[in-house]
Amino acid sequence: MRRRDFFSLPAVALGFSPVASASGSVLQPVFNSILDYGARPDGKTKNTEAIQRAIEAAFRNGGGLVYVPPGVFLTGGIVLRSGVTLHLEAGAILRASTDFGDYTAQPGPPWEGDANGHHLIFARDAANVAITGLGVIDGQGQAFWTRTNRNQTAPEDLWRDVIAYDWKPNQRRPSPLLEFAYCKNLRIEGVTLTNAPGWTLRPVACDSVFIHGIRVRNPVYGPNSDGIDITSSRNVFVSDCDIDCGDDAICLKSENPYGENLPNKNITITNCVLTSCCNGFKMGTATHGAFENIVFSNSVIYNNDVPLNERVIAGIAVEMVDGGSVDGVVISNIRMQNVRTPIFVRLGRRSGGAETSLRNVMIEGLDASGSILTSSITGVPGSRVKDVTLRDVRIRTAEGGDANWVNLPIPENEKDYPEARMFGRLPSYGLYVRHADQIRLHNLELIAEKPDGRPALLCDDVRNVNISGLEASAPMGAESVISLRNTIQAFIHGSRAPQHSALFLRVHGGESAEIALAGNDLSEATEAIQFADGASQASVRGKH
Repeated sequence: MRRRDFFSLPAVALGFSPVASASGSVLQPVFNSILDYGARPDGKTKNTEAIQRAIEAAFRNGGGLVYVPPGVFLTGGIVLRSGVTLHLEAGAILRASTDFGDYTAQPGPPWEGDANGHHLIFARDAANVAITGLGVIDGQGQAFWTRTNRNQTAPEDLWRDVIAYDWKPNQRRPSPLLEFAYCKNLRIEGVTLTNAPGWTLRPVACDSVFIHGIRVRNPVYGPNSDGIDITSSRNVFVSDCDIDCGDDAICLKSENPYGENLPNKNITITNCVLTSCCNGFKMGTATHGAFENIVFSNSVIYNNDVPLNERVIAGIAVEMVDGGSVDGVVISNIRMQNVRTPIFVRLGRRSGGAETSLRNVMIEGLDASGSILTSSITGVPGSRVKDVTLRDVRIRTAEGGDANWVNLPIPENEKDYPEARMFGRLPSYGLYVRHADQIRLHNLELIAEKPDGRPALLCDDVRNVNISGLEASAPMGAESVISLRNTIQAFIHGSRAPQHSALFLRVHGGESAEIALAGNDLSEATEAIQFADGASQASVRGKH
């Protein structure tokens, strides 16, 4: 469709704006069709120069809408300018060239890791830029991957495997597919982003970012094909997105390859549906700077009935390992289905002596079914997680753990890449907490759908833990419902022992002290409390 044909269509759809003139209000065209600049929708002609000419013309005119009509438009890398909206009509496909030479390296880094300075769409230091419409941006990622031909994982070890390991990304690939650096008032709305060769969409050091109603469709086996990577940006709003990809669905990072490391701050993510073979909602890595005022709410994280190595590793992953900080995270009203690990909170020390902190995290209103790995909140010696609240959380696990796992040594892995499966099998089936302070666990329901020989909840080297309203399945054999190891200032109240439980609480370790119980119903437990490994009755007070 040519420009002259557009004037019969609704003005709002085409980007007309009313302007005052001597004769009154008139409609002024503020768009350029890429067809007017020589683009051909045949899926074969490289349209990079034609699309860029349309963008530059709109920019020189003070901004406007660049219109991509229905058809398949092959293109290399293009650069958006201030005031320009790239609008993809329904039926329009921007298809990425598979020739890496068609992507100009953008100034910035030295680039590292999954980003390499080559992108399909790029903008830097731009204001009021947007990509809108119901069209598709196709990265043709398969052309940039190579099979690893690795040995197949044994069925019993699929819980620790990832299907994306079957492929590796080529070093020469456009990644992230869409990159925006130092942009203000950035909007991405309605479009479908598919087959990204690496990361799909990354705003870096941006301010006022609106991502609404987009679909991401990357193959589950696509290596490093993250959905949205919000990086060192502030005032970010993500809503109503449908993301299916081969790596983290939504990931917040604190790093800036372009310059000063800015905090990830004032970020709200809501009403999204996420699936992947990696993580659903993740903070980190990298985590060199601050994360402040982060809200994730009213969303679904799921997998269908697929092999374990195709499932989400952690539904919620809050990680801090590189010397930065987390302060102020609220996660609420989340439904998970067939996610391997519902909750993974990790403070590590990957960057050696760098000062690192993770505190003030609240997770509430979470319901997870079909999990197969234990949720955890862990720090490392000398770097402790602080001030974490879980409230109204229900986790149903189908792991079916062995009683022998209770005594397995759990490695610290201080400098390892943080991942929910990094510790192997954990000594509790519902929640494992270690090296942490000020932990509040209110109205937890931990259900083992298969016989499990481990405690529901285990705290190891924890100070000031408040446990109220705990409901849990009875462990098999003689194991306790709650296990406290070298735990100080624990308050257990308003909870009850499940039917047929042998033991409600086991206290371990000579450092355990100031443990109080009040208002619990332990009538279904054969025994209320046992002491082991140097713990004594003096460590516990109050009515059972």
